[in-house]
Amino acid sequence: MKTETKVAVVTGGGQGIGKATAKVLLESGYAVVIAELDRDAGRETEGAYSVLGNIRFVHADIADEASVKSMIRDTVRQFKRIDLLVNNAAIFANRPLASLSLKEWNRVIGVNLTGAFLCAKHAARHLKRTEGSIVNIASTRALMSEPDSEAYSASKGGIVALSHSLALSLCPHIRVNCISPGWIDVSDGKKKRTMNKGRLSAEDHGQHPCGRVGKPEDISSLILYLASPASGFITGANFVVDGGMTRKMIYV
Repeated sequence: MKTETKVAVVTGGGQGIGKATAKVLLESGYAVVIAELDRDAGRETEGAYSVLGNIRFVHADIADEASVKSMIRDTVRQFKRIDLLVNNAAIFANRPLASLSLKEWNRVIGVNLTGAFLCAKHAARHLKRTEGSIVNIASTRALMSEPDSEAYSASKGGIVALSHSLALSLCPHIRVNCISPGWIDVSDGKKKRTMNKGRLSAEDHGQHPCGRVGKPEDISSLILYLASPASGFITGANFVVDGGMTRKMIYV
């Protein structure tokens, strides 16, 4: 009996963790749709990974419901199914509180949090048919902060809460889990025009209990596991993947 190819939608799949996720899913036999606002990044990743399998770039602004509906509709029209949704797309607007505009705040919340909601909302009925799953990418910024990161931290805290809420709303047919990455070096996963192979210092690595800064593959491998039958008893969970940093007490 021929097994149907599973289909994954990865938002923000053109760069960083999303790009690494597209790669590992293709290597595992998925067809992958990368929903990406940045056309250059989307096209570059589609071109680079086409040798690995069936990958398609779809231009989408996930903060816009019409764009999300169109992206999901086009995915199902082409592939006939959705088995996995990875809500990874995110933006920053880190600036002092007094100068953070409402427009900037709303855009960060719109992309990072509302976008995940919209994608889950419109993919849910297709995921139910395949007994699929959702993996949301939050951040350790949901648990700890640096100054001037209010919009980003709030959006990622919202992702953690949205994840366990969706897990209960969509059970038992769809599992929903969340990953909160710490410091992940995505410099090699940027589009060519902005790629910056900055050097990480021994101090950068040494401040992590695991002894190194994270790699996108540290996250993409967990996404693959959470999408697999091996994780069939896991839903509503938040996995902190940060090399132990949020468990480290710091004294000055």
